[in-house]
Amino acid sequence: MRVSVFGLGYVGCVSAACLADMGHEVIGVDVSQVKVDLVNAGKAPVVEERIGELVADVVRSGALRATGDVREAIAGSDISLVCVGTPSELNGSLCTAYLERVTEQIGAALAEEGETGGRDKGRRHTVVFRSTMLPGTCLNLLVPILEKYVGGTAGVDVGVAVNPEFLREGTSVKDFFDPPKTVIGELDPESGDAVAALYEGLPGEVFRVPVPTAEAIKYADNAFHGLKIGFANELGAVCQALGVDSHQVMDVFLADRKLNISPAYLRPGFAFGGSCLPKDLRSLVHAARRADVSVPILSHVLPSNSDHLQRAVELVERTGKRRAGIFGLSFKPGTDDLRESPLVELAERLYGKGYDLKIYDANVSLSRLLGANREYIENRLPHLAQLLANSVDEVLEHSEVCLVGTRDPAVLSALPHGDGPVIVDLIRLPDAEARQSEPGYMGLAW
Repeated sequence: MRVSVFGLGYVGCVSAACLADMGHEVIGVDVSQVKVDLVNAGKAPVVEERIGELVADVVRSGALRATGDVREAIAGSDISLVCVGTPSELNGSLCTAYLERVTEQIGAALAEEGETGGRDKGRRHTVVFRSTMLPGTCLNLLVPILEKYVGGTAGVDVGVAVNPEFLREGTSVKDFFDPPKTVIGELDPESGDAVAALYEGLPGEVFRVPVPTAEAIKYADNAFHGLKIGFANELGAVCQALGVDSHQVMDVFLADRKLNISPAYLRPGFAFGGSCLPKDLRSLVHAARRADVSVPILSHVLPSNSDHLQRAVELVERTGKRRAGIFGLSFKPGTDDLRESPLVELAERLYGKGYDLKIYDANVSLSRLLGANREYIENRLPHLAQLLANSVDEVLEHSEVCLVGTRDPAVLSALPHGDGPVIVDLIRLPDAEARQSEPGYMGLAW
C-alpha cells in the first residue's frame, strides 16, 4: 500500500519505518525540515533500539522517504496515518491543536486533488488517526473539519479510522512487529479494511470496533498501567515499613493467574463488598498510616467504591419514581451472607431517602439469619422484615423502578421488556445490549 505518515516523532518514525520494512511504500511528513532531512539521509530523528538501522535500510531500498509538503504526500498515498502529538494543556485537558491543523491540511490537499483530477475515480483516501485522543474527538471534532475541507461525507467520500498504538519507548520496534493487539476503530467497513490490510501478517488479535471505543482503549490501557505501578509501589512502601520483603510478596501475588493476574474483577459492574475486601483494605490503610506511609491509591479504593454505589442511587433519583424494588441482597449469589453487602448499603440509602422499597432474594430469610450475619443486618437495615418480598412478582407489581443485583434465573426470566417498571441494571444483564435501546432500561456503567 502507499502510505503517508504525518508526524515523525517516536510513534510516527517507528510506524513509518516498520510499515516500509513490511513492503509498503511510505512517505513521512513533518513540519520540521531537520527531521525530514534526517530521514531522507537514512537517519532516524529519534533514539530508539533498532530504529537507526531500520530507517537506513528502508530509505536505501526506496521504501521510505520524507517531505514537508502535505499535498505531495497525499498525492503519493492512499492511506494517511496521523501520528502528531496530543500534549496536556496547563489545566490537564487534551491539546488537539496539532490534530486539528493536520486534519485541515489533509482535507485541503484532498479537496485540491479532487478539483484537479489528481485522484482516480472510485479511489478513496483513508485518514487514520493514530494519535492518542479522548472518545468523541474524532467524530465530534476531526470528522467535521475533514468533511468541511473535502466537501464530502466521511465514510463515503473519504475513509476515517482510529488506530491507537501500543508502542513502548525503548522497545517500540519490537512492539510494532509483535503487538499485544491491533485495534481498528472504523467509521465504516471499507475504512477498517484499509487499516487491517496495513498490518496483515502481524501476530495478535485484531479488534474492529466503533471509533469511540478505539479512542477509549488506549486510555484504559495507560490508566491501568499507571494504577499497577502505583499499587506495587504503595504496597512495597507498606511492606518495607512493616519489615516484609515486598518483592517476595509480589512474587507470590503474581503467581496467582486465577484471580490476580487475570480477567477476574475487571468487568464494570456494581460495588464490591463482603466480609473480606472492605475489612482488609481498612486494616492495610490503617497500618500504613500508623507507619507514616502515604498510600493515596489504597486509601481511596473504599471511597471510590462508595461513590460507585452512589451512582446507582442517583440513577433511581433520576427516574423521579418513589416505589422501588431490589432483586438480590446477599454479598454473593447462592449465599445468605449480608455482611457489608453493597446491596444492603444500597437498600439502606434508598430507604433512608424515603423510597417505598420491596426486596427479593431467594436465599435470604430473616428467620434463618444467624450470628454476625443477623447482627449486621439488624444494625444496618432493622426494617428488613417488612421490606422482604416472597416472590419476584410481588416486587414487580409493587415497583415503578427495579434494581437488578442478581443473576437468579427466576428473576432474569421475569424481567419485562418495554412496558413495566424502569430497569436499573447493576450486573449487566445477559440481554443488556438489546435492552439499551429501550426507554425503560438504565445500565449502571454501560
